[in-house]
Amino acid sequence: EVQLVESGGGSVQPGGSLRLSCTGSGYEFSKYAMTWVRQAPGKRLEWIAGIDRYGNTGYASSVDERFTISRDNAASTLYLQLTRLKVDDTATYYCTKSSGGAWQRDVAPTGQGTRVTVSS
Repeated sequence: EVQLVESGGGSVQPGGSLRLSCTGSGYEFSKYAMTWVRQAPGKRLEWIAGIDRYGNTGYASSVDERFTISRDNAASTLYLQLTRLKVDDTATYYCTKSSGGAWQRDVAPTGQGTRVTVSS
């Protein structure tokens, strides 16, 4: 059974940083692309970053140059480094597993997510 467990969220002030983690189990982590998505209160799910099995990355314009996605295949862990956080980044963040080596933007999250709150 595929399991994805997100962690690392918290409350920070605008301009602050956080690092989110997502540990995958139940499948061969290195063979699949992964993504981060988020859902702000009252808003739709938003794709924000993807990394393919080779380490190539892509970002939504809303987070480009502020967030960095990375992966440690040996640890079956996906990361999202968040910097220069804005109030609009407040959301629950989820990782998703794509069905192949290229990331997909429309995969529904299955984990519990990790909450990020940005406020002064």
